Amino acid sequence: MIARPTTRRASDAGRSRFGGIRWPRRLRAADRITARRRSAWLFGLAALVVAGAIGAALFVLPVRTWFAQDDELKALEHERSELQGVNTDLQDEVDRLQTDEGIIEAAREELGQVQPGDNRQTMSELPPLPRDLPAGWPYSQMDSILTVRAQAEAAAAAATTTTTLPAPAP
Repeated sequence: MIARPTTRRASDAGRSRFGGIRWPRRLRAADRITARRRSAWLFGLAALVVAGAIGAALFVLPVRTWFAQDDELKALEHERSELQGVNTDLQDEVDRLQTDEGIIEAAREELGQVQPGDNRQTMSELPPLPRDLPAGWPYSQMDSILTVRAQAEAAAAAATTTTTLPAPAP
């Protein structure tokens, strides 16, 4: 057991060991910021909300914007690499077309040019398929589908070939 000093120093005169704090410490109404405790709680809550908003504005929003910009940058880099691939393919095509063989090949494909010694064969369109189907369940449905398609083709052909004639003079 340690004995307490019984003598007090001159600087301790008029002070308690706890510095004048009484537990629980109660402030007088005149010393309080607000008159009621409920107001003090609301004031503290409002201060906490303001501090949270400032923290979000300074830390959360910039970090979220940074991540969004990072995703957008990756997408743009991917698009750039795709466009560079397309440009490389187009440059290869240009280089190929600047040769004599490339010019001849393009003329054959695009214009149908025939070189001396070539044997050109023209292919005609395929004949229409027969539409006489047997009577019965699955074929009756096919017959109605073919009829509707034929009517739609006829209407489209009539719409493209129809011209408007001027009204006859009275």
